[in-house]
Amino acid sequence: MSNTPALTPAQKAATVVIALGAENASKIYKYLNEEDLETLTLEVAKLKRVPSEQNESVLDDFYKLCLTKKVITDGGLEYAKSVLEKAFGLQTATSLLDRITKSLKTRAFEFIRKTDSKHLLAIIQHERPQTIALILSYARADQASDVISELPKSKRIKVVECIAKMDSASPETIKTVEQTLEKKFASVLSVDFTQIGGVDYIADVMNNMDRGNEKFIFDELSKTDVKLADEIRKKMFVFEDITILDNRAIQKFLREVDSQDLVYALKGANQEVSEVFFANMSSRMAETVKSDLEYTYNVRIRDVEEAQQRIVAIIRRLEDEGELVITKGGKDDIIA
Repeated sequence: MSNTPALTPAQKAATVVIALGAENASKIYKYLNEEDLETLTLEVAKLKRVPSEQNESVLDDFYKLCLTKKVITDGGLEYAKSVLEKAFGLQTATSLLDRITKSLKTRAFEFIRKTDSKHLLAIIQHERPQTIALILSYARADQASDVISELPKSKRIKVVECIAKMDSASPETIKTVEQTLEKKFASVLSVDFTQIGGVDYIADVMNNMDRGNEKFIFDELSKTDVKLADEIRKKMFVFEDITILDNRAIQKFLREVDSQDLVYALKGANQEVSEVFFANMSSRMAETVKSDLEYTYNVRIRDVEEAQQRIVAIIRRLEDEGELVITKGGKDDIIA
């Protein structure tokens, strides 16, 4: 198990700046706005020591992102995809393209993405579900997840449905929403037709949501639109989906799971999931975990769900880093 905590995006940026040296870093600072400049400077000041392996990984990721942006600018998406697949393989290329193309999009409500989730909730919670869905389609997935989780139950389901079924919005619609919120959000942007929302986006939102709300939303959504609920689930990876991973992938993420999280997660797992876990542990580790399970009782459901969520977060991170592959719907081409 790795004892080195994962770096936040801000810490990764600080790592790159430190590696560049003062002279080169000062050139980058000229292009930052005040907010980013303050955040980055604070992170650089706080960052004491980054292990060499982690430092190399951050710099390698930064190099790949710079290269990706350059080949997209020089030759377009298809050209970039071809170059990156040859250089880094399909999995890494897809991840890089997804990250860069998202950052290159000019999106309405950009100011929303810098707003605190609680503040955003306070401002939009009384709007119609369709309006909330439109606004959250421009928010970060973690923001949208936080806001949806705090909405009244009846409105929660409607907002999820609206986001999932959303395709595109006209400049007029977006402008109307911005004007409605003019007193609260002092920004009106002119935009072209922009792809927003959709099943992929709401799946990302649900992936960031706590297990209790995730279960509630799927239970309720299944009552009104089973097809849509199934479509969203197929795009997600949840704790029970660990059974679809191959043995190497399971053994990979197990090395990074906290021992207490493992016990708590298995305390609420079904038999199939438990068997998959134990089948990929050493006999000694399996005996230890089973013993801990036997003497662990009166565990809150919330603690179980949070432990399962942390394990899923590790799996998703490893997939993003290209360390393991999650096959969704059996359509991914995999070369062993």
